[in-house]
Amino acid sequence: MDIITRLSEELSIKQSQIEAAVKLIDDGNTIPFIARYRKEVTGSLDDEQLRALSERLAYLRGLEKRKEEVYAAISEQGKMTPEIEEALQNANILAEVEDIYRPYKQKKKTRASVARERGLAPLAELICAQQADYEKSLEEEAVAYIDEEKGVPTAEAALAGAMDIIAEEISDDADYRRDIRALTFEHAFLSVKNAKDEDSVYSMYYDYNEKLSAVPPHRILAINRGEKEEFLKASVDISKDIPLNYLLSRVVTDAKSPAFPYVVSAMVDSYDRLIAPSIEREIRSALFDTASEGAIKLFSQNLKNLLMQAPIKGKTVLGFDPGYRTGCKLAVVDKTGKVLDTAVIYPTKPHEKIEESKRTVKRLIEKYDVDIVSIGNGTASKESEIFIAETLKELGGKAKYLVTSEAGASVYSASKLGAEEFPDFDVTQRSAVSIARRIQDPLAELVKIDPKSIGVGQYQHDMKEARLDEALSGVVEDCVNAVGVDVNTASYSLLEHIAGINAASAKNIVKYREENGEFRKRSELLKVPRIGAKAYEQCAGFLRVSGSDEIFDNTGIHPESYETAKILIGKFGYGKNDITSAGLSGLRKVAESYGIDRLARELSAGEPTVIDIITELEKPGRDIRDSLPMPELHSDILDISDLSVGMVLDGVVRNVIDFGAFVDIGVHQDGLVHISEICRKYIKHPSEVLSVGDHVKVKIKSIDLTKKRIGLTMKDV
Repeated sequence: MDIITRLSEELSIKQSQIEAAVKLIDDGNTIPFIARYRKEVTGSLDDEQLRALSERLAYLRGLEKRKEEVYAAISEQGKMTPEIEEALQNANILAEVEDIYRPYKQKKKTRASVARERGLAPLAELICAQQADYEKSLEEEAVAYIDEEKGVPTAEAALAGAMDIIAEEISDDADYRRDIRALTFEHAFLSVKNAKDEDSVYSMYYDYNEKLSAVPPHRILAINRGEKEEFLKASVDISKDIPLNYLLSRVVTDAKSPAFPYVVSAMVDSYDRLIAPSIEREIRSALFDTASEGAIKLFSQNLKNLLMQAPIKGKTVLGFDPGYRTGCKLAVVDKTGKVLDTAVIYPTKPHEKIEESKRTVKRLIEKYDVDIVSIGNGTASKESEIFIAETLKELGGKAKYLVTSEAGASVYSASKLGAEEFPDFDVTQRSAVSIARRIQDPLAELVKIDPKSIGVGQYQHDMKEARLDEALSGVVEDCVNAVGVDVNTASYSLLEHIAGINAASAKNIVKYREENGEFRKRSELLKVPRIGAKAYEQCAGFLRVSGSDEIFDNTGIHPESYETAKILIGKFGYGKNDITSAGLSGLRKVAESYGIDRLARELSAGEPTVIDIITELEKPGRDIRDSLPMPELHSDILDISDLSVGMVLDGVVRNVIDFGAFVDIGVHQDGLVHISEICRKYIKHPSEVLSVGDHVKVKIKSIDLTKKRIGLTMKDV
């Protein structure tokens, strides 16, 4: 198999681009580096394309390796044939390779292997020959195989053992398995029944039946979860006539042969005992894998949208972690993220020390000139929002507030990293800090939390952990590198996601900074232990040094392109001293008039690199998130009454899933907008319309107090 050709066909990317990208990956280059600084080489493949390519490359190489292992194993047995070799070459998935290997694989003791040990293989071969006539009846032939010592006391036992051998040989046939797998997927139904006589969140599946090929991925995941929790029992149901008629047409060569009833009996046994259970496991596993990949892709998209939310810069924030019995935890954080003060108040039940709590909040706001109050959206969030709105009104609108997703804040606060950052704080105080900081810089704060704990996935705890971690780590890496970080202020938890930097070298950067003071230029990174030439090449362009004498150090221009950038600006009469925080605003217009293609030729650089240099020089040290919509700030709210059907509310999309979106409407339980209630036009997936962090208007459609479910609609709102 030509991997390059196959990747090109599967991904719809030119072979030359695939070859270039594969070479770069094999040479140890990171995906962010290739996507950003090797555009000319790859034809401007982006990070998503490169990750898809890298993942598929790993699978196909694993497939080829397994083919080689199977080829060697069969050859060692002296059983390799041109037919087997061709079948291996044509196998496109691992399952097909394993089907080919099945007859030659060393098996645990089976009924067939026992029968072979008892010398019944020749009898099986005689039956399989399906002769028109036999010199003796098969029952008489079987008499010759009676051997009490070997465990064959009768002719019937001999025939039964021979049929066990035939059944296993039918089951081991790779073509039969491939075709029955396809027939099952095409014609079978997924049938689900309740395993317990009690109500549950899985009640809708207690008598469920749907064509296997039509079951949506999220339903597969839900049913799997229900089985795991022992509320459901699922099975793959197919009319046996379909696979048996298929086998009949392949296995039986002479329906008039005396061997016919024995062959058919072995065939039915093979299907019932060996093929059907195995195929069901394989299909259900494949369905789960496909559904998981879809869920991981959606999780990744949601995570990216969450991480790339616009930061609120230059503001002092009061983090507010709501609670009831243990009180609400407060933390004041200055515009650099430094904690200035903490407190605990009790404005909610059962204490309801409202006036005392107001005095504390007012004191903190006035003392530290707080701009924004960030309220966590967990337990007691709505009561806390009302309390803060009233308090801010009394202050004359001195500050504003917003409700912030606190997903993962408790995980961070109890983590080793949280303890290292704030050893003198308890876990609730750390949560308040996290809630404050995550609006100042969502990316910098959220990278401290295991992505699985952030709450923007579906059934993430059922996924294959290694695959999920790989995908989400890739998203975090792409986001961090897309934004870039200031090497003099970034935490090691942020630095370790920079291309070419691991946890150890990230800690070394922070340690070097603490011992030697701020980095004065990018090249100083080469003095940091474990940052060699290759690591520096990969990371340098993504790290900013704002106070450097080298102006390019505070841009996304890679050091390898500094000379190009210098010549470029000189060509149009600019110098480095002309580059201010406002950038060279007229550079692009001048360059385009000159001709980007002409400029690239004269500079011996690729057009993508030239364009990127110009973009960076226009806005040095720019944050790509600044162009995104800012979070909505509140200065007041109307009186809140209990929810009722028909109410129209403002909400924030907290999670997008296959069948809809969960929206925070200010109560502890998020409401669900089903995909059919998002808009009037048909959409295949909610992500076509909604993203995590979107502000939306919703109408309450239904309320189920028992199950704590809120149904929402966005139609005609």
